[in-house]
Amino acid sequence: MVGKPSINRAIQLVGRPVFRTREIAALRGTSVGAASQALGSLARQGVLVRAARGIWCVPSDPRFNQFLLVNYLSGAHRAYVSFISALHLHGIIEQIPRVVYAVTTAHSHVETTPLGKYSFHQVDPSFFAGFDWYRDGKGFLIASAEKALVDGLYISTRKGRRFGSLPELELAGQFSIRRARTWVTRISDGRIRGIVSARLEALWRENQVAVAHGRG
Repeated sequence: MVGKPSINRAIQLVGRPVFRTREIAALRGTSVGAASQALGSLARQGVLVRAARGIWCVPSDPRFNQFLLVNYLSGAHRAYVSFISALHLHGIIEQIPRVVYAVTTAHSHVETTPLGKYSFHQVDPSFFAGFDWYRDGKGFLIASAEKALVDGLYISTRKGRRFGSLPELELAGQFSIRRARTWVTRISDGRIRGIVSARLEALWRENQVAVAHGRG
C-alpha cells in the first residue's frame, strides 16, 4: 500500500511554483487545515512564502516570477497583465513599474503581498480581450503591446486619472498603430472612445517626431 506523499513531494507533484493549499490537501489526502499547517512550517523555514490566504509560492524555483500571482489573486475572475506592466515586458517602456498592474472583470482592487503590490482594474467584459500566454505559456496572461496601451488610455479617462501620465514610450519595432486603433473602436462609450482615440494619436505623433529626431 502506497502511503501519502510527504509535504515536499506533494509540492513537487503540483508542478508549479505557485499553488493553493487545497491542491496540497488533495494530493496528501488530508484536510485543508492540516495542509496549511504543514505549509506554514515550511514558510517559517524560508522554503515557501505565503502570498495570500490559501496561496503559496516557491520563490527559489527558477520558474517563479511575480506575474504568476495575477491569476491567483484575481479570485474567481480571470485577469491578465496589462498597462505599464505589460508595456515594460514588451519593451515599450524602460522603467520597471513598482506595482504589477492587471485587467479584470471583477471590481477594481489592490492586493498587497510579501512579493509585491498588485493593482487590478475592471473593464467591461466586452473589452476583456487582446491577451495571450506570455512567451508561449510561461504561466500568466498578458495583453499585447497595443491592447496594453489602449487599456491604459481607457482607464485614464476614469475618476482618479490613473495612467494619465505615461513614461516615455518606444512605439517602434513590433508595435502596430493599426492594431491599436482597432482596439479603440471596440470601446462602447462614444465619449470615452473619442478621448482615447485623440490621446493615442497624440502619443503616436510624438513618438514619430522622436524617431525622426533620432531618439527612437
